[in-house]
Amino acid sequence: MTDNVYGAFRNVIRHGDSVSLMRAMPRGSVDFILTDPPYLVGYQGRDGRTVRNDDNAAWLRPAFNQMHRVLKDGGFALSFYAWNRIDLFMAAWKAAGFRPVGHIIFRKSYASSARFVRYTHEAAYLLAKGDAKLPHQPIPDVIDMPYSGNKMHPTQKPVAALLPLVHAFCPPSGITFDPFCGSGSSLVAAQHLGRDWLGMELDEAHAATASRRLAYWGERRAAA
Repeated sequence: MTDNVYGAFRNVIRHGDSVSLMRAMPRGSVDFILTDPPYLVGYQGRDGRTVRNDDNAAWLRPAFNQMHRVLKDGGFALSFYAWNRIDLFMAAWKAAGFRPVGHIIFRKSYASSARFVRYTHEAAYLLAKGDAKLPHQPIPDVIDMPYSGNKMHPTQKPVAALLPLVHAFCPPSGITFDPFCGSGSSLVAAQHLGRDWLGMELDEAHAATASRRLAYWGERRAAA
């Protein structure tokens, strides 16, 4: 990878369609993917906010095909998903070449909604590319997820719940990549742990928020 290409995809938020942006990346250029993509459920928060591309699945398979391509052999991807769209997500993961190797529940102290049951958790699959080695210290498959407040993004994940994922699955010298980075929580977790990071975001406002957030925490870390 040339220095120019490496610099364009390292410690930066790229605004645009992640499928197109990933096609410009070299194969096997990231160490860990941690992402919270649109759930394909037509999400609308209590305040009326929505999520781009949450009303169609046209991007799903192309995106995970590209994620598999840019992930290093033996690397891991952790993807959140909607339980009632698991058929679509699982088909896309397997078609891309990912192998499900773990399932993590993120336990919340509140209900995000209530219908037939009260929804008090989020869920994600751990996916492997190729012959992935077992982690030295496997993390629990239930992790507490404190409330983020959703101030910066309608489905904002708390950094605290993402830190153990980066620590376990991204090597100290590696790059954590999120092609649906929203307000940048996954990348802040990587930055806190001294990993390089790369984010992509379709929504211009969210991309700007993530850039400011990473710059702020980067300055604080440098000053510490």
